[in-house]
Amino acid sequence: QVQLVESGGGLVQAGGSLRLSCAASGRTFSGFVMGWFRQAPGTEREFLATINWSGSNTYHADSVKGRFTISKDNAKNTVYLQMNSLKSEDTAVYYCAASLGRGWARLTTVPQYDVWGQGTQVTVSS
Repeated sequence: QVQLVESGGGLVQAGGSLRLSCAASGRTFSGFVMGWFRQAPGTEREFLATINWSGSNTYHADSVKGRFTISKDNAKNTVYLQMNSLKSEDTAVYYCAASLGRGWARLTTVPQYDVWGQGTQVTVSS
């Protein structure tokens, strides 16, 4: 059983930064791929970034490339999403997800992930 807990969301002014964290616990292993998604009201869940368990491979959606960066602290089993130059359209609930045992690939769709966190709200005021 794998559990994911996100934290770090909140209210920030446009142009500001936030760092989201996703702590993984339970039966974790090197075959996992981790991802960040977000969902604004009335929209589908949107892929943002993905990273393999060792942190050696990453992939970011074009929509956030250059502003958002995914990373991982292996000692803490924690994945981060550093978000800079935030805009009002970045307002959403942000979710961490884990794909179990598929090995590294650019996993960008919701069905490719097996476990999800509860989400953390990010609100960007203009």
